[in-house]
Amino acid sequence: MTEGPIFAVPASTYRHDMRFPNESAEYRAARNELLRQEIDLRRHIERVAATRRALPAGGAIPEDYRFNQGSDSEKAFSELFGDRGTLIVYSLMFGPERERPCPSCAALLDGLDGSARHIERSAALVVVAKSPLERILAAARQRGWQHLRFTSSQGTSYNADYGAEDKDGTEWPALNVFTRDAGGTVRHFYAAEMLFTKPDPGQDFRHNGPIDQIWGMLDFTPQGRGTDWHPQLEYGPEAGPNQDAA
Repeated sequence: MTEGPIFAVPASTYRHDMRFPNESAEYRAARNELLRQEIDLRRHIERVAATRRALPAGGAIPEDYRFNQGSDSEKAFSELFGDRGTLIVYSLMFGPERERPCPSCAALLDGLDGSARHIERSAALVVVAKSPLERILAAARQRGWQHLRFTSSQGTSYNADYGAEDKDGTEWPALNVFTRDAGGTVRHFYAAEMLFTKPDPGQDFRHNGPIDQIWGMLDFTPQGRGTDWHPQLEYGPEAGPNQDAA
């Protein structure tokens, strides 16, 4: 069976005459204007992505970090690539001082766990935290994560070098991408740097917005993502979409 775009149709069939039951002319006019803006946004997203792909070579990593794999074993950072030339690293906020993982990080990884098998067809993907690996894996089992790979940056300067913690040790949910060339040199390619800028009024940083399914889905709703709710590790029976867990 040949794999390909499941929605591939001849270009000549594309048209927009969609109408829904009992919609008003006012609704259709407003929706068509929104559609034009959505198309403009899609084109702008692709322009930004093309600019990102065209970034010049980033800096070589300062050392081949030795990440803790548990039971006194280690793995070099360069080994995390496997047979891929690109490595995506998500920094989970779960240092030794945290009793449990960051709820927002955990919610993001809940969705990413299902996508990991697909992403790794093109790029290596690993989640890094500063706790001992055994502790990270225990948290992963508790959350039901089955497809993500984990490693520990404990005892290395990786978190500080690549924006996952401040000088005072405050953790941040950093997203970094690295490349490895034919000669084996590992370079930094990209970081989600909006995390380190001042957010617009009424907004969070949205640095990981493109990979966050929760906020993307809520943006399709009339109430939007709101300003008074954030993901929780668990929800009580009375917790609605805009309520925190008890």
